[in-house]
Amino acid sequence: MTSIADLIAPPSGSLMRRPGFVFGAGTSSYQIEGAAREDGRLESIWDRFCATPGKVLRGENGDVACDHYHRFEQDLDILKHLGVDAYRFSIAWPRVMNEVGQPNERGIDFYKRLLDGMAERGIAAYVTLYHWDLPQHLEDKGGWLNRETAYRFADYADLMTRRLGGGRVTAWATHNEPWCSAYLGYGNGHHAPGLEVPRWGVQAMHHLLLGHGLALPAMRANDPKAQHGIVANVAPGYPLADTPADRDAALLFETYQNRWVLDPLLKGEYPADLWRYWKGCEPLALTGDMDIIRRPIDYLGLNFYSRAVLRSTGPDSIDWVREPDVERTTMDWEVYPQGLQDLLEAFKHEYPNLPPIFITENGMSSADTVEGSGVDDAQRQSYLKRHFAACSRAMDNGVDVRGYFVWSLLDNFEWAFGYERRFGLVHVDFETQQRTLKRSALAYADFLRERAGR
Repeated sequence: MTSIADLIAPPSGSLMRRPGFVFGAGTSSYQIEGAAREDGRLESIWDRFCATPGKVLRGENGDVACDHYHRFEQDLDILKHLGVDAYRFSIAWPRVMNEVGQPNERGIDFYKRLLDGMAERGIAAYVTLYHWDLPQHLEDKGGWLNRETAYRFADYADLMTRRLGGGRVTAWATHNEPWCSAYLGYGNGHHAPGLEVPRWGVQAMHHLLLGHGLALPAMRANDPKAQHGIVANVAPGYPLADTPADRDAALLFETYQNRWVLDPLLKGEYPADLWRYWKGCEPLALTGDMDIIRRPIDYLGLNFYSRAVLRSTGPDSIDWVREPDVERTTMDWEVYPQGLQDLLEAFKHEYPNLPPIFITENGMSSADTVEGSGVDDAQRQSYLKRHFAACSRAMDNGVDVRGYFVWSLLDNFEWAFGYERRFGLVHVDFETQQRTLKRSALAYADFLRERAGR
């Protein structure tokens, strides 16, 4: 069979081709598992949000999703066929603990079986503890606006690393994209729990980051051989015009998009420019909080999709500009691979203590359909090839990137957009649960086989 690896492969000689560089694919619990009311799983904020009219496209929900809870063996076989080094997934907090914080053994057993299945297939586990599915009973007590939730998260992290660690997990992440949990969940209402007060978003972020720092000591004690980190979604901002005002708008964008998360983690402080954008929204932070938040991490996961172009409409303002005649995905995000290189190199310059980086998400949504027996997702193939090349250039310039996870393994429940937006390497027919490897997946598999010398 003719190899199609070159459809997506990194450039010849790329450091991404070296042995030890980790290639993988990722998913999250609510987006794929289904089984929303089985084996003692509690209601999550996303179950409640989806049940609220008008919140999710077409009123869809994750009750069944990809039915991964019942089909995980099949999905692990797909990962094995792809030849990935690692699989990044998240644990559903409502599935593994009851309302008084005691373990739900049936839920924990699912993740034990998942991890054992990965080990049998030689696939490393990169496990995220929180990918947005907060137990609803904690939201009823204030959710991430309640400081106590940070301590409950630390209890949950302690339990998971005790029960699932011990060599099963290569790397743990506390949070996936706290920016989305805080801003989209509490600041503008686009995500669960659907609150719309910017100051609440800022306070939620503080408690998310506090929970991260509080969790780390127990996580390290319970699973000392694993890596421990966090995952942030990041994007570069570019001024529409090379003027002081537009350059300041780009700076403010990167401050609220990137530095709002990274400065507390790596500098132990919130960026002062953030309070120019959100005036009077400083969070309530207690003495010692920032020292907890800035506890050392072993790696930083970065999720990259697109860029922003900004202009100023006045002092301390941001106005997003939709550039005409550029390539876009079905999320309406501009395809701009150079932004990944620019951002990685900027972070290396801005943070002298920048830990090793994993690209924990990168991919695109497209209107994929099965034609005949396959799915020729040409735009995704090109997208991945160009982003691999951008990452390679950053590595050539000294950025320490250790791995790259394509988002996503499967077409899945894309949050407020329901099942319309397809990010998967694998097409899922949500009526029949039929999985079909897209041409991007076949090319990825060919590249990984060639890299391994098989």
